[in-house]
Amino acid sequence: MSAIKIDNVWKEYGDQIVLENISLDIEPRAFVALVGPSGCGKTTFLRMLLGQERPTRGSILLDGEPLPHEPGPDRGVVFQRYSVFPHLTVLGNVLLGKEMQGSRLTAKLFGAARRQAVDEARTLIAEVGLAGSEDKYPAQLSGGMQQRLALAQALIMRPKVLLLDEPFGALDPGIRAEIHVLMKRLWHEAPMTVVMVTHDMREAFTLATRVIAFERPRDRPEEKERYGAIISKDITIWPPRRAGEASLIRPDRDGPVASSGKHRDDPVNCP
Repeated sequence: MSAIKIDNVWKEYGDQIVLENISLDIEPRAFVALVGPSGCGKTTFLRMLLGQERPTRGSILLDGEPLPHEPGPDRGVVFQRYSVFPHLTVLGNVLLGKEMQGSRLTAKLFGAARRQAVDEARTLIAEVGLAGSEDKYPAQLSGGMQQRLALAQALIMRPKVLLLDEPFGALDPGIRAEIHVLMKRLWHEAPMTVVMVTHDMREAFTLATRVIAFERPRDRPEEKERYGAIISKDITIWPPRRAGEASLIRPDRDGPVASSGKHRDDPVNCP
């Protein structure tokens, strides 16, 4: 399960109110897009879901339990800037989470445990379209390939919740469209809830099951510190999208997507 309940959450920094009275129920395996003007608290909200920030008031529950006050393996995250380690290969980047989990002192696995983790990492690398690039370093990959790597790095821990902070904003339109297809497939196949911050309304309505708009209703300079952003709109996409199910109306766009195994930003096309 991966249900999230946000109950009367406020976020304040001293006298400045960033978010006020946010209440929201996110059902398991939903794909929620957060939209709104820059500076209205979308990323702050995402950081609270990750555990990097704590609500000033209110509560956040994951499957009925209080959200831990620090990031954990139950929540994966992908940022706009590629959050991969430049000194590690593709395989090393994907393996790192498993190695840290298996041995916090040495960050290394040995024997059967390492072989199992390597097999799992290689399978995931292939699923995101990077088969054959296991020994390459991030600097040898295109932007789209680095973002595929960041997705694999987050998914190796099998998180209940995947948090995306404008993850595709730096990609050119063609590569972004291919990443959207990949993201849909991963969401359909993996038992996880996705929450994504984006400024691209087309992206929000292409991927999400639900679009949540944050807005400051009082945004004059003298009001910015005294009033925070609220949820101004909560839009459920129609026809409904459900993880693992094809839409009766648009199965080609809103159903599970088979991997073709070939991508525009594969090494053969991006030397």
